[in-house]
Amino acid sequence: MPQSAKTPPTSPAAPAPQPPAGPLPEATHRTVEVPGGRIHLVEQGSGPLVLMVHGFPESWYSWRHQLPALAAAGYRAVAIDVRGYGRSSKPRDVAAYRMLAHVADNAAVVRALGEETAIIVGHDWGSPIAANTALLRPDVFTAVALLSVPYAPRGGIRPTDAFARLGGPGEFYVSYFQEPGRAEAEIDPDVRGWIAGFYAAASGEAKSASDGDHVGGFSVLPGGKLSDRFPEKLPLPLPWLTEADLDFYAGEFERTGLTGGLNRYRNVDRDWDDLAAWDGAALRQPSLFIGGEHDAPTNWMADAIKAFPHTLPGLTGSHILDGCGHWVQQERAEEVNHLLLDWLGSLPASAARTAP
Repeated sequence: MPQSAKTPPTSPAAPAPQPPAGPLPEATHRTVEVPGGRIHLVEQGSGPLVLMVHGFPESWYSWRHQLPALAAAGYRAVAIDVRGYGRSSKPRDVAAYRMLAHVADNAAVVRALGEETAIIVGHDWGSPIAANTALLRPDVFTAVALLSVPYAPRGGIRPTDAFARLGGPGEFYVSYFQEPGRAEAEIDPDVRGWIAGFYAAASGEAKSASDGDHVGGFSVLPGGKLSDRFPEKLPLPLPWLTEADLDFYAGEFERTGLTGGLNRYRNVDRDWDDLAAWDGAALRQPSLFIGGEHDAPTNWMADAIKAFPHTLPGLTGSHILDGCGHWVQQERAEEVNHLLLDWLGSLPASAARTAP
């Protein structure tokens, strides 16, 4: 297995060009039926299918730089709105957001697109969704790329018990998100401001200016709110996040609310029960990992990266981007596109085939 390597920015002085906010003019939007309702997706290009899965609090739009790049390289690039987001279905039942439901959604999207197999790429919550999708459906998903959150098999500790140990003097944000309505009460009065602060707090710019405390910045002090820990002096917009980008994200969440996205966190123990049969399971398809030097989950889960020789035996590349924060495919679009395309081009033909 190749060693984890820090990858310096290719052009630190010039951020990647920003496309206009909103639907990409060359891309096609549609919804497809899945067992749990419908999934909205955006696709561009033709060739082997690459399915991209976003995290919290994001959107298909988080892949706006990757869609045209992959399409231009000869791939059918598809970015979905995960259930609970955008124009996808938003079930009321918290249990409808369990990992098994997301796996079923992804497999159904591939079938709805007329394909038999796909390569899956995930960021943030999309990373464990992508990993478990490949783990449970190796017949459909032939390769997997994970951004920000390393693969960690189901283990012996119930997740909420593990999260309760984090947060320092406060409450770790995943624990804070567990109670329905609690985080929503903080977010709903100023959705745009909260999202901007959350993005800024997890960015490379914020972490470069901090003391390196990746956990404390995402904990809630007694009687406080998560937004109390957002940076006060970080200027917005950021080089990689324009006002128009923020307007797009805010418009989506002002319309839908954030409960669907938060419900993913509220299923961590349910997932632990559901995936008991896969305890400690390795993910054997060809794989890729990309994290950021200042990416909190990448740092929290350093032990998971060290375990890659055992947990990701098909790993062909592990990269830590210098100075990069959590939003890797947005903060370092050109670098991520380069790494993805190199990896996709290295896959065996059997992992990148199209439907007959």
